[in-house]
Amino acid sequence: MLGLMLLMSNSGVYARSRTPLRFQNATGLLVQNYTDSLRNYRDSLYREEVSAPALCSNQDMAPLFLPLTFYKTVSHNALVMDGSLSPLDEQLLGVYLGRPDMVRGTQSDLEKSGPALVANTVTERPSIVVNQPLPQEPETKPVDVVVLKPNFWKFSGDYYLQFLQSYVSSNWYKGGESNYSMVGSLTLEANYNNKQKVKWDNKLEMKLGFQTSKSDSLHKLKTSSDLLRYTGKLGLQATKKWYYTFQLLAYSQFMRGYKSNQRGALSDFMSPLNVNASLGMDYTVEWLKKRLTGTIHLAPIAYNFKYVDRLALSMRYGLDEGHHSLHDFGSQFTLDLKWKFTENILWQTRLYGYTSYERAEVEWENTFTFQFNKYISTKLFVYPRFDDGTSRDVDHGYWQLNEFVSLGFSYSF
Repeated sequence: MLGLMLLMSNSGVYARSRTPLRFQNATGLLVQNYTDSLRNYRDSLYREEVSAPALCSNQDMAPLFLPLTFYKTVSHNALVMDGSLSPLDEQLLGVYLGRPDMVRGTQSDLEKSGPALVANTVTERPSIVVNQPLPQEPETKPVDVVVLKPNFWKFSGDYYLQFLQSYVSSNWYKGGESNYSMVGSLTLEANYNNKQKVKWDNKLEMKLGFQTSKSDSLHKLKTSSDLLRYTGKLGLQATKKWYYTFQLLAYSQFMRGYKSNQRGALSDFMSPLNVNASLGMDYTVEWLKKRLTGTIHLAPIAYNFKYVDRLALSMRYGLDEGHHSLHDFGSQFTLDLKWKFTENILWQTRLYGYTSYERAEVEWENTFTFQFNKYISTKLFVYPRFDDGTSRDVDHGYWQLNEFVSLGFSYSF
């Protein structure tokens, strides 16, 4: 009740001391109001009961020069029993009661936009602290160290199984007879090359073919192709393309061979067996953009060993009667090439020659492969041979020939 009476008395004092003014425009009214507030502030500043240092703070005087705002602390201090008003609060309270039209905002509006201005506080510029991430050690996982030894070996090969059927009627004007034939072949290679000086090549060839013949009353099935051959080369590099080479060649057959309507065998396993060891040089062929590849072996020194297990065949293969073996020395050459004409046509040729300067032996194997797809192909095999160490034939002399065409399954790996 006392506070309410105090507010009413102050309102009366300010009301009596205020002189009504009329201004021509809003600008003059604002200037007059500001002048009145400064005059009242100056009068209260020099009252004897007010000490000047109480209003020396710039922050305390700031509300007078800022847009006029209603502060809740002023009315709160005026209404409480033990509250006291500073000279600045008295001036603000007088304006609130006498000139409420000058109040432009409230303390609540200021609090929404930011913290209220507090006297006798020193605002410090906030320091900017940049939190940099600490360097982290990369996560390490245990690693198994595997040491791979270089592999100087290369393994490859190919095989095929092919068939041929021929029908000739009994009244065919040229004669002939119907027959069925098949041939199978397997070639395995294991080659060592340490990319420095040493090279060791190994090749194993196995081929076996059969055919039927109605005119042969003794043999319903006879061999048409029969080969078991191993070729080994151990080379020491001389230049980029040339190697000093020791070559070992051994070949025989699997089955017995017969002529039509004859009981006596013309060949058998280990009859004959040919072993040829030679010392010379090898040349590596990589021609026509590596479409023509292979080796050429030239050996001025060669040893040839021929063995016949069946004594009845000794003289047929150039041995003395009653002897199983023959030894002689001479020179030898071997040409082994592959020529890939296109992706589907391949020519493989092997030319072998040996001479003891008393006899000569030459073999020329040619295989033409026409590949239709990955598994189906047709092959043309032509194999002429010359050997003057055998008995001379009345019709062909020392020349021999084996040829066939087949169609079937083939695969390389």
